[in-house]
Amino acid sequence: MIERLKESGGPAFGFKVIGELTTSDIAAICQQIDFAIDERRKPIGILADLTGMLGSGWGARWDEMRFLQRHTAHISRMAVVSDNRWEEVAEMIVVATAVLQAETLYFHSSEMIQAWRWAKMTKFDEREPVRIMYPGTGLFKDYTPEFTEL
Repeated sequence: MIERLKESGGPAFGFKVIGELTTSDIAAICQQIDFAIDERRKPIGILADLTGMLGSGWGARWDEMRFLQRHTAHISRMAVVSDNRWEEVAEMIVVATAVLQAETLYFHSSEMIQAWRWAKMTKFDEREPVRIMYPGTGLFKDYTPEFTEL
């Protein structure tokens, strides 16, 4: 199950995952994020609270990646909140954030205020403690096609 966080609004949208993530969960939250993006008309920040997440199926992961790929220009940053070590969380989300190409930072659940502040800001505040999970440079930034004449 995914629930929208009450702090959502303006430049950021937040949600909390509880239990196992399903394709119907992804479909429901994607509609809400689409609405937030359309309403804002500027790139937004996303806060994903994964403290209650128990895993996800392949179908849900695939739908998530397709959604993120569609919104590479609409999501500028992602704050990931969890009680797990950031290395463990990175294994779960690095592929999705690489597709998204947004800068992604990890925050412990005790740093929720900082996570919201980062997701909502338009400029990076150098005083914030950060654990960069993905720098937002794009999965294919340095890719050179091997075969151009097929």
